[in-house]
Amino acid sequence: MDEERREPEWRPTPAREPKRRGGFLPALLGALLGGLIVFGVMMNFTEAPDDKIVEQTGQAPSTNAQHVQVPMDISNDVTDVVADVATAVVGITNIQTVQNFWSSTTSTQEAGSGSGVIYKKSDGKAYIVTNHHVVENAEQLEVSFDDGTKVEGKLIGSDMWTDLAVVEIDSEHVESIAEFGDSDTLKRGEPVIAIGNPLGLGFAGSVTVGVVSGKDRSIPIDFNKDGIVDWQADVLQTDAAINPGNSGGALINMAGQLIGINSMKISEETVEGIGLAIPINIALPIIEHLEETGQVNRPTMGVSLLDLQQIPIQQQQQTLNLPEEVTEGVVVTDIMTNSPAQAAGMKKYDTIVQLDEEKVTDMVTLRKYLYNKKEIGDSLKAKVYRDGKVLDLEMVLKDGNTF
Repeated sequence: MDEERREPEWRPTPAREPKRRGGFLPALLGALLGGLIVFGVMMNFTEAPDDKIVEQTGQAPSTNAQHVQVPMDISNDVTDVVADVATAVVGITNIQTVQNFWSSTTSTQEAGSGSGVIYKKSDGKAYIVTNHHVVENAEQLEVSFDDGTKVEGKLIGSDMWTDLAVVEIDSEHVESIAEFGDSDTLKRGEPVIAIGNPLGLGFAGSVTVGVVSGKDRSIPIDFNKDGIVDWQADVLQTDAAINPGNSGGALINMAGQLIGINSMKISEETVEGIGLAIPINIALPIIEHLEETGQVNRPTMGVSLLDLQQIPIQQQQQTLNLPEEVTEGVVVTDIMTNSPAQAAGMKKYDTIVQLDEEKVTDMVTLRKYLYNKKEIGDSLKAKVYRDGKVLDLEMVLKDGNTF
């Protein structure tokens, strides 16, 4: 009890602290002044002229934070060309009849697909150029437009040697046609655009961009896969991506003109960026023949040829016995029986340097002259080198199918 009543322990009392009235007022004034400054800054920011905000964001100011999407026109030369030409490029489906292995029933199914280019519209019909290998052995053809519309196609004619074909459709759904350009005026490095359906209609209307990598290329073709070259295809080289399904599609210049028909690519592990297209100047006479007659009857000399530039210099001078100044021409490697060349006395290893008045530099120039300037039954003069001597031979051209 006594402990509970014990008085608290005495401690010294500190001196009274001075009154803080004088320190409180400056602190209060400082807080008010700081608040006014912050308020003024915020008001100045939020009350910025509306036109400045609209200029930066493209829309009226908002009190709520949000993501702003600004529509912009990013059209360029490529998009403009594609917009003009894309509707003239179509898909072509090759449909064939197949028989069930386990029964005698048959059915039709897709055997392959490719691309094509509408180049003409007349009398309710439209005409499409494509590759021969796209329509080969087709029993039905189905043409697909850029918007997905599908119509039946009719094969007018096809040429295995140049890998070209012409298909006819009703023109009801045709919006535009491709304008032909001049493939002879193309320059290496010139930009080009490839449009087609790589890997089928699932990638319809695909666009790839590149340049003209090379002109006047001759590519050996073995049609029957027997290891023997049957033909030298004259093509343009481009690095624009061309894949299976692009065949028959358009190679376009930056003027929106058709300058080539995409045909093939070199597909090897060590090769990249070599796509090939048939120059439109070579394709045009073939297209016209196919449209008019359904076939191409060519004048021919009846020889197999090789570019002189592909033969080593040592063999040019020793085997062919050519003068040093002769650096261009075409070498005869074989002569067909009963051919115009055989009748004219042409021999193996003759080097052709001129046809009539046209200089021959390679197989491309020879074929251009032969196919574009001459007809079956025409006379042809050939200037050749044989054992170092110049000879003038003359022959009458025949249809290659007659011998």
